[in-house]
Formats: sequence, structure tokens, C-alpha cells
Amino acid sequence: MSEAVFYNTLAWAFTKTSTNANSQNAVRFLRIWFLDEATRMNPNLNYAQMQRGPDGQVGSPTGVLDLKGMAKIASAILILRKGQNTDWTADIDAGMVEWCQDYIRWLETAEQALEEAASENNHGTFYYNQLAALKLIVNDNEGAARVTGTYFSRQFQSQIAADGEQPLEAARTRPYHYRAYNLAAMITNARIEKYANPSSTVWNRTSSSGAGIKAALDHAMKFSARDSDEADYAAELYPNIAAVGSIYGDADGAYVAYLKRAEPSFSVQPYFLWNQPFAPGEGRALPSARTTASRATSTSKSSSGSSSSDDDDSEENAALSQLIGSSFWSTTRLSLFALSIALVMF
Repeated sequence: MSEAVFYNTLAWAFTKTSTNANSQNAVRFLRIWFLDEATRMNPNLNYAQMQRGPDGQVGSPTGVLDLKGMAKIASAILILRKGQNTDWTADIDAGMVEWCQDYIRWLETAEQALEEAASENNHGTFYYNQLAALKLIVNDNEGAARVTGTYFSRQFQSQIAADGEQPLEAARTRPYHYRAYNLAAMITNARIEKYANPSSTVWNRTSSSGAGIKAALDHAMKFSARDSDEADYAAELYPNIAAVGSIYGDADGAYVAYLKRAEPSFSVQPYFLWNQPFAPGEGRALPSARTTASRATSTSKSSSGSSSSDDDDSEENAALSQLIGSSFWSTTRLSLFALSIALVMF
């Protein structure tokens, strides 16, 4: 459901209309799942991943992970709001805020949820990006930043070793999958914090060993999914590569080389679209809209008028830049508001 809502919303965002069939679908899905009395989900996960037996049929702490898709829901709602979509009415927005407030109370007080919040591995990471995404929906950006700040000062500190390994994920039965899975949640937490607090330096955060998100990705890229009999999970790492490249750059071309080898069609994949660095506040793996515009303006000037920063960007990003045509840039810049709040990674 979360993907249907997210992708339908993105499809609408590119039309520059107040409504279309895609936005109507997205809003209908949200209304049925969260708001309509006959079909709505109760704002708790009391029975998620239920434990059967004589001690009572209750949900498991790990069941909280089942709503990790709230980051996609939050992205869609923020896009509908900021795009002034007419299907997203004030009444629907108020109802969604009320539902999320009730669910936030459950996440912050229920024993089942708090046990999940204490998890040191990917379960804890996803708990915090779920809670932070909900805070954005209820218009509590400060609260969202506090939530992600808690994650980066707690679980994150023990999740990445000095060499970039994620020991808690590497110990699992599917280490390739779980490295990529937790990386996606880490990146989502960072994206949410940067959206909630644009002045945040979250991308510079490191674990207690001194390693950060980029180091974790670089280490994960050393492993082949086939080596651990996980070929079916190979593509899970690709969105993380695009995201890290968009934030930290790709000075030696390692990220684009990996993607070109592993998935030659990567430049037309959805994850590549929403990881474009021309979304406000992003990095330098491709020229930003601002930089692109400034370069276009400078073509009428002498070459000596170009700044060293622009020259560095051009050299650093040449490999990726050549994959994107001018028509793509023109079309995509029409929906920067959508890409700037595409928080999801998975």
C-alpha cells in the first residue's frame, strides 16, 4: 500500500495539475487504510506478528517493523500538501494527523513498541525512521529531528565498525541483504533529519568507531550477493549507492562504475530519480539545478569567469552527468518540491 501511495503521488507531481487519476488513487488508498470507519486500521500494532499460545495471543515487538513503510506515506502526504493537491482536503489531512497522533502515542508508550525501540540492529533503526516520519505528518519537525537525533546518538553508535562493517547485520543468515536493509534505514533517518532541520550536519555523523554511512556503503560494496547465496537480493544495495553518491559525491567514479556494471539501466530507475542531488540540500554526485543554471548563464562569458567550485563539480561528476539529457533536467526541475521530500530509500 505504501508504495502504491508513494508512486501514484510522484506520478501526479510531474503533471503540474491540481488533481489527476494518480492523486485520486493515492488519496483513496490512504482514506481506506487509515480513515474510513469500515476499513481503517486501528492506530496500534497490538497484534502484529502475533505470538500464539497459552500465554495469550499478542503481537511481537518485531511486528512494529511491519509499518516501516510510513516513510513512504509521509513523503506522499508532504508532496500532496506542498503541491496543493485538491484531492487532499483539509478534512482528510486533519483525520490523518489525528490517526498519526494516536499511533505516535502507542509507539512511544506501549511495551511492545518500546522493546523494539531498544533493538540494536535494523529493527531499532527502522523504529526511529517510522516514528520520525510520523512526526513530520503531524507537523512536528522539531520532534522528528529529536527522534532521529536519538537514533544517531544511540543505536547508530554501535552499528558501524571502523572498517565500515555492520557487525549486527553481518552476523545474520543473509548478511548481504541485512547490510543493505539497515543502510536504507540509516539513510532514511538522515534524510528525515535533514528535511526536518536543514541546518543539521547529520551526514557527517559517525559511529563510536569513527565510521559513517559512506564507510558502511563502501564496505558493503565489497561483497557479492552470490557469495552468500543471496543473488535474489543483489538489487537491494543499488538505491543506497545512488543515495550515498548524491550526498558525498563520486570523486573516483566507483559508484557509477558499480551501477553501470550491476544494473546498466540504473539511470531510469525510480531510486535514481529521487536521489538526484539537485533536490535542495543534497550533495554533488550530479550538478545541482542551481549549478546547472549558473553554468548555462556563464556560457556567454569568458571561460575564465567560471569558479573553481564549478570546475571541480564538472570534473567530479562527469561520469554521471553524461547519462542525463537536458530534457530530463528541464522536466525534473518542474517537480523539485517532490524530489526534495522524497525521504525513502527502500
